[in-house]
Amino acid sequence: MKGRLIILLSLLTAFSLLLTACGGAQTTPAPAATEAPAMTEAPAMTEAPAAEVKPADQIVIYNWSEYIDPDIYTAFTDQTGIKIVEDNFSSNEEMLAKLQGGASGYSLIVPSDYTVSIMKSENMLAKLDHANIPNLANLSDEFQNVPYDPGNEYCAPYQWGTTGIGYLSDQMDAPTSWSVLFNPDPNSPMYGRTTMLDDSREAFAAALVYLGYDVNTTDEAQLEEAKQLLIKAKPALAGYDSDTYEDLLASGENIMAHGWNGDFLVAQEQNENIAYTIPQEGGVIWVDNICIPATVTPEEKLAAEMFINFLLSPEMGAKLSDFNYYASPNKAAEALLSPDFLSDPAVYPPAEVKAKLQYLKPVGDAESIYQRLWDEVKSASTP
Repeated sequence: MKGRLIILLSLLTAFSLLLTACGGAQTTPAPAATEAPAMTEAPAMTEAPAAEVKPADQIVIYNWSEYIDPDIYTAFTDQTGIKIVEDNFSSNEEMLAKLQGGASGYSLIVPSDYTVSIMKSENMLAKLDHANIPNLANLSDEFQNVPYDPGNEYCAPYQWGTTGIGYLSDQMDAPTSWSVLFNPDPNSPMYGRTTMLDDSREAFAAALVYLGYDVNTTDEAQLEEAKQLLIKAKPALAGYDSDTYEDLLASGENIMAHGWNGDFLVAQEQNENIAYTIPQEGGVIWVDNICIPATVTPEEKLAAEMFINFLLSPEMGAKLSDFNYYASPNKAAEALLSPDFLSDPAVYPPAEVKAKLQYLKPVGDAESIYQRLWDEVKSASTP
């Protein structure tokens, strides 16, 4: 519209000059100054359609290690031409600290439930455009209005599972209590051949559950008691590990490990003697989510939403759970999952077990207390 106005003014000026050259009576220009405002009243700039955003050619996902079938990336690239690069973290705290420290370039991240709440409060997440993700409708009712993200405003549930104990069933009996970690027997075969997650909230949750406390307590006396329990457990540990604990169990190097159910179930393919249980005191239940950082460009955001929608298709949802052995929040995917998978209590805990499970939640300023006490646990000397 702006170009048309310039052309018209130029024509009026030229016409005026022509009249003057021909001896016409008009000696003043045509009243363009009074007519021009009338022409600019049309809201040309505001009504012009915005340039169409095209998806980025490549996006980077910041994910837990070995947490997605690589064939899903390949299928998405084949369908859309968008390449996906993956970077990995070992804990929510590691991921959060990196992003809080200014790391950018990530188009997708996979935080757990309580971390989503923290990131929302710090304006670190972009709102999802649901028009680009119609497959959100495939989520089961339970996951369409989760308490940490009502209405899936910022994230889509990715997988859900539990935290308990994996063990070699040919080397030891099923552990019925967390006491197997916190009152270790120096004469037991798993002494020195056990690991705990290298994750402050998960490690403290195990100790707090054993003590009968809320896993989200901010009571410093209770946290100090849990710290002392974790220090007591150290001599029996081979170390803290969130990345390879299931592989060390499968190889027979270790006999017992604190960890996430799906990792142990996948490792059964390497060692059929691996089993998983949730101690009688209870444990942690969690939901991992796929979200978009607030730092993305419009092009990256569109590509990221396209991938989320792709992942929420029934076929990809089933493929994800088949690979991870974690429960799917995708109701439409269940028709493609085997009956044995859907009925496995290690994947979908029965109601009486699920009733004893607790979600980790943000603990506000107490996060620094948890981290300080965790540092003290890890630095504590052992006999």
